[in-house]
Order: sequence, then structure tokens, then C-alpha cells
Amino acid sequence: MSQPVVGRPSYAAVLRLPHARRTFGAALVGRLSYGIVALSVMLAVTRSTGSYAVAGTIMALFGATSVLLSPFRAALVDRHGPRPALLPMALLYAGLLGALAAASWRPGTSALLLGVLAAAAGAATPPLGPSMRAIWRELTDEPALLQRAFSLDGVAEEILFVSGPLLVGALVQIAHPAAGIVASALLVAVGTCAFVLSPAVRDVRPATADPTAAAPSPARGKGALLLGPPIVAAGVGLALGAMDLLVLAFAAQQDHGDSVVAWILAALSAGSAAGGLLNGAINWRISTRVRLPLLTVGLALALAAAGLAPGLVTLTLAVACAGFFVAPALTTAYLLADETASPARRTQAGAWVNTAVNAGISIGTATAGLLVAQLPLGLCFALAGGITLLSALACTGRRAPSSVRSTPPSVPSSIPVAVPTASDTSRAV
Repeated sequence: MSQPVVGRPSYAAVLRLPHARRTFGAALVGRLSYGIVALSVMLAVTRSTGSYAVAGTIMALFGATSVLLSPFRAALVDRHGPRPALLPMALLYAGLLGALAAASWRPGTSALLLGVLAAAAGAATPPLGPSMRAIWRELTDEPALLQRAFSLDGVAEEILFVSGPLLVGALVQIAHPAAGIVASALLVAVGTCAFVLSPAVRDVRPATADPTAAAPSPARGKGALLLGPPIVAAGVGLALGAMDLLVLAFAAQQDHGDSVVAWILAALSAGSAAGGLLNGAINWRISTRVRLPLLTVGLALALAAAGLAPGLVTLTLAVACAGFFVAPALTTAYLLADETASPARRTQAGAWVNTAVNAGISIGTATAGLLVAQLPLGLCFALAGGITLLSALACTGRRAPSSVRSTPPSVPSSIPVAVPTASDTSRAV
């Protein structure tokens, strides 16, 4: 643990924590794999099968097993410790990605074989993100330092998920798309090995589990995870999934190309990164339980207001404003889940929030796709904002169990995370 800090620590102070740079750098190397794997798999499978429909189905299988099984993989980390759980998981994941790359390199490979390999690889995805957040708490118990640590972690992860597809785009100019899958396998293997060998990780022992809380469920009575954070995370994810499709529909309605959509969604990410950094730097005087619905209401209102935009410039500003609330809302959801969970379920707590975000993204995208063909676009924005607002109201009606650890009102504590988009199928890792 670090020594208590005096005054207001900087982000640089986080990197001066013992073993922080080595551990964090290794985790980022492994997590870069998740930024490039989705697009690489999509392109490689499309080239191998010649079918976008098959590629979409296989990506859905990969994303479903990766996201839905995330809490159970995180439970293994909590139960056995990061080193015994993550290393075999990462090596299995890398091996399955290698097999998928080899199979997709050849034209005409069976879609069934590709689907089985993709689903198996997704099921083995190591939860490096939740594991790194748990290790930050091993590195320091100083609330102000911990706040900056999670802020730095979230912004760095955001950069990885934005830059990953760009790296794939450069790679496919000189190599087969399956080379991106190979690169992803190497990154996760090397990064995870370096991560678990770090002194900050290798000596971590699993906390004694509560025998009444063995099953990884977010609703299991006293000591269970609070339902509020996953509910709000699902609402935020739904807003993000709907926003991606609605922005695309708005651009098409005004006869603009797909490149414009990319710039608008980039504004969303920029707004989220700015909001996450600011949220991490503020000395909050209200509790996470109060902050969570307030931030979500801000997102809901900004999303609804985006439907009133008369043109692309105002839409871009509205989307950036909505993004400004995304990372803080998800950050606070992570924090509240972490406060609710016992030490024996800390990694799993974050994984449940991640799973809820990804589920919300999928539902939001699918629902917006159905509504946009039937209703005016402005009303679709308003409905998406309204559902997000309902998730905030649901959170206000739920109280933490008696075992919840409260953060002192004068101590800021938040955990920004990367902003998911509809194209990111492995955010819960």
C-alpha cells in the first residue's frame, strides 16, 4: 500500500506508486488485444467465407460468450487469485485465437468450424480490465490516489479501443486480416504473462469467500451485489447502442456519408474522455449513490435533446454533451458496485456492470433499428433518453444492503471506464 498523500495528488503520482508503471503497462498491452480482435475477426471471416451474414453471426457468437460469461470468469479470479486464474485463461484464449486465425486464413473454411472456434475463444477471454481495477486497490488504499488511478485507467482504455481499429486498418493494407487475430493472440499472451509476474500481482492471494455468496449472481440477499449499478449500466449501454444507430440514420437522412458518422461518434468518445478526467479530478461531496442517478439523468436529457438538432454541427455538440456524462455515470456505477461487493467478489462486481453495459448496447441497437423505420427520428432520440432516465429512477429506489461500505462524503472516488460502442463486442473484459 502507498503512503497517505498530502493535498491533491496528480495523475503522475499514480504512476509513482510501487510497481504501478510495470503492472499498468502490462495490463494495457494485454487489453490492446481487445481493441483489435473484433474488427480482425470480422474481416478475416468475411474474406474466408465470402459472406457478411456468416461473419456477423460468428461475431455475435464471439461477443455473446465473451460478454455473458464475463462474471463467471471474474469469479474464478476472485476465488483463485489473478495469477492462477488469468494465466491459463489467457493462454487458452490465445491458442483458440491462433486456431481461428489459421482456419480463417484459408478460403472456403467451414462456417461451423469458425463459429465453434470463435465461441470457444470468447468464452475464455481473460478479464484483464476488472483485474487491473482490483490491483489498483492493492497498490493504494488512499482514496484520492485511487480516484486518479481509475481515471487514468479509464482514459487509457478508451484510447486503446479507439486506436485498435486504426491499427487493424493499417495492418490489412500489408497482410491478411487473420494477421490481426494473430497479433491479438500475441498481445494478450505477452501482456497477461507480464501482468501476473508483476510484484503487485504475483503476491495477491484470494480473499476468503463468503460461503453464502458462492454463486456469481447480482441479486442474492445480504452481501450480494447491488442491483442499481448494473441497472444503470444497462441504461447507459442502451443509450450508447441507440445513439450509434440514430446518428447513422440522421446522417443518411441529411444525405451525408459514413465518414461524417465516424466524426460524430469520435466527438462522443472525446466528450466521454473529458468527462471521465474531470469526474476523476473533482472532490465530490455527495455520495456515489446520489451521484449515479444524477449523472444518468444528465445523459438521458442530453440524448433526448440531440433529437432536436437541426443539423450535423448541433447534433455533434449534443452527442459530445451526452458523452460527457457517459464515463462519469459508468465510473460511478463501478464504484458503487465495488463498495457493495465484499473483497472476495470485487473483480466479479465490475464484470457484472460490464456485462450489463454490453447487454444494453445490443438491446439499444436492435430496438433503435426497429423504431427508426416506424417513428420520427426526434421521437426515437427522446424514447432512448426516456428509457435511460427510467434506469436512473430505478436506481434511486434501491438501497444498498447493510454490508455496503460507504465512501466518506468529502472523499472523491470514481472509476472511469472506456466508452463502449455498438461495434465493440469485447468491452466486458
